[in-house]
Amino acid sequence: MLCLSLYVPLLDQSQAEFQYFESDQLPSELKSIFSLSLLIPSQEFSTYCQWRQKIVKAGDKDQDGQLDFDEFVHYLRDHEKKLRLVFKSLDKKNDGRIDAQEIMQSLRDLGVNISEQQAEKILKSMDKNGTMTIDWNEWRDYHLLHSAENIPEIILYWKHSTIFDVGENLLVPDEFTVEEKQTGMWWRHLVAGGGAGAVSRTCTAPLDRLKVLMQVHASRSNNMSILGGFTHMIREGGFRSLWRGNGINVIKIAPESAIKFMAYEQIKRIIGSNQETLGIHERFVAGSLAGVIAQSSIYPMEVLKTRMALRKTGQYQGVLDCGKKILLQEGLSAFYKGYVPNMLGIIPYAGIDLAVYETLKNAWLQRYATSSADPGVFVLLACGTISSTCGQLASYPLALVRTRMQAEASVEGAPQMTMSKLFKHIVKTEGAFGLYRGLAPNFMKVIPAVSISYVVYENLKLTLGVQSR
Repeated sequence: MLCLSLYVPLLDQSQAEFQYFESDQLPSELKSIFSLSLLIPSQEFSTYCQWRQKIVKAGDKDQDGQLDFDEFVHYLRDHEKKLRLVFKSLDKKNDGRIDAQEIMQSLRDLGVNISEQQAEKILKSMDKNGTMTIDWNEWRDYHLLHSAENIPEIILYWKHSTIFDVGENLLVPDEFTVEEKQTGMWWRHLVAGGGAGAVSRTCTAPLDRLKVLMQVHASRSNNMSILGGFTHMIREGGFRSLWRGNGINVIKIAPESAIKFMAYEQIKRIIGSNQETLGIHERFVAGSLAGVIAQSSIYPMEVLKTRMALRKTGQYQGVLDCGKKILLQEGLSAFYKGYVPNMLGIIPYAGIDLAVYETLKNAWLQRYATSSADPGVFVLLACGTISSTCGQLASYPLALVRTRMQAEASVEGAPQMTMSKLFKHIVKTEGAFGLYRGLAPNFMKVIPAVSISYVVYENLKLTLGVQSR
């Protein structure tokens, strides 16, 4: 029988015991555990309540608000595996024990500097036999009934980082530790990510412009190919025309990233999370809302980017001239054409992007993580690329409709339609395939964009003095 006994305070007693659950079906993996007990003095009852809420949240699979025996066993198995990964990562000498120096080094790798005295205090809280080292059993016993969702070593290796910039900039914002926020490292990460995005977008700008042209001009009667599209651009405006619209695309990185980060931090506080990082559902909600706020703030720049990419030689003298002519000829509302499908596109993109990334991460941890939670650069890039690609694939029809609405006034004879009418018109005249015009060059740019972003990001981090994790 596995029995978990908890102590809670009563009015007339300092503590009282009650049985949480019991079962005669003890799994073979847990036969060494006969009973688990936790002592919670009266003055620490609030701590117990927080602990119980985290445990139930982490292990409650059927979302009934209760933790039954099977769910608790699953939680213990999953939690113990994560603890073993962290223990092996901390054990730099591979001798089965963690000492003060190893704790200091591991925290230093995460950007947290502590003194030897502080490291020894951490050791003493877990050290049962007075050796001033922690073995696996001491580590496991101390952490077994503490939620593992905030273990820094796992979280920081698997952050959904700003380096995965594929030109759409709809990713959930990066998350930073308290130490990074206090020391100012967070803005260096953002600067490095912005610089990496600028370089990768510039390098893949010809493919991005080709995508916009195919979204707007390609049809059944005008089946624009990749080679034909490049040939058309070069004949019409020369080799430099391949980069039309790239300037404004790069300029909008900084304000969008800054607004998104600030909005994300505020939304995290509003939803009541005091955690350093959020769960996947909370990240989805906070990330989507932050994306909506950031996109709303810079959306006129999105319209300018599309118009500049579609412009003919001599049509505009520059971005300011383009903006001035749109304002005078079409009015202020023209800067928000396509706004609704753009906002709607953030939801499936962020949701599928996060879900696929978490699924791939968990699959890798379950199958291949034996000695460390560090997946390596290739796995991180692969997971980020696949998840971003799936997110784009799901939201692409909305992105195409947005682009066509943005381009309506610049295309002669183009009908002025609402989002729903344009959807119906495209499906009726071009079929379902018409909603995916320009998908080929869009996917062609993903791998080079991610690769270039990563290389530039790592080099900029070194230049800015950001310590790699």
